[in-house]
Amino acid sequence: MKEKFVAYIRALQNTITSELEKIDGKALFREDLWDRPEGGGGRTRVIENGSVFEKGGVNISEVHGILPESMQQYFGVTDANFFACGLSLVLHPVNPYVPTVHANWRYFELYDSNGTLVDQWFGGGQDLTPYYLFEEDAIHFHKVCKKACDVHSSDFYSEFKKKCDSYFYNAHREEARGIGGLFFDYLKNTESFSIEAWYDFVTEVGDSFLEAYLPIVQKRKNISFQKAQKNWQEIRRGRYVEFNLVHDKGTLFGLKTNGRIESILMSLPPHVQWHYDYHPEINSEEEKLVKILRSPIDWIK
Repeated sequence: MKEKFVAYIRALQNTITSELEKIDGKALFREDLWDRPEGGGGRTRVIENGSVFEKGGVNISEVHGILPESMQQYFGVTDANFFACGLSLVLHPVNPYVPTVHANWRYFELYDSNGTLVDQWFGGGQDLTPYYLFEEDAIHFHKVCKKACDVHSSDFYSEFKKKCDSYFYNAHREEARGIGGLFFDYLKNTESFSIEAWYDFVTEVGDSFLEAYLPIVQKRKNISFQKAQKNWQEIRRGRYVEFNLVHDKGTLFGLKTNGRIESILMSLPPHVQWHYDYHPEINSEEEKLVKILRSPIDWIK
């Protein structure tokens, strides 16, 4: 399974970066190949200073070795040998009317001291973080997510949408990071759903990403904006940074397993603002977004 999924994320990285370069029309991805001393490595691709994307990364990694004791405790396991691979992407647009997007699809294996596979699971998802709310964009993104889920189970969209709303939540701010999407983890082999079936599901979601995001980019990338809208985008980016550094499990795993720092922190935007006790103007489009982020919306209905 690990060879199969590694081949998938390598091909998906090529597809996604190629399509993003086309829609940007100016910037190209810079590629870095890196090795992890403890075992494995990855292929990082970063785009910067484009006409559409101010900064973004589409990274794949394949790492293995001994799981640090802190992570053994975190996962609640005593089997210390692991393999992990995945594709992780974050795109921060130039235009405040284009949303930031995040996606990740990953696979994990644990082995005993004899090298025997003792556990395996998939995880991942995709979610949208707008700075200005266009309801038709939110509906489109969620409809694509639901369509991918429904191929495998009519229950998956509602289940993984709720998990996304719960996970991407800045508890210290009492607000969501964005308008959600899908989040799933620990998708394991069961009597009702095999690991092969989970592979089919996760790759279905991965294959849906461009359909979910690119039409929104195309529709919003040329809307004119002023300094005030850019300031708001950078203030909201601060909330994005807070989540990734305080709450995100993927960031924690990368830091605890001696991952490549530049690749782990590529999710952070280049320009961010924090203002003391900032509140948007009453009845403004900015306040409308904040109100939505305080209570999850059923975008399909």
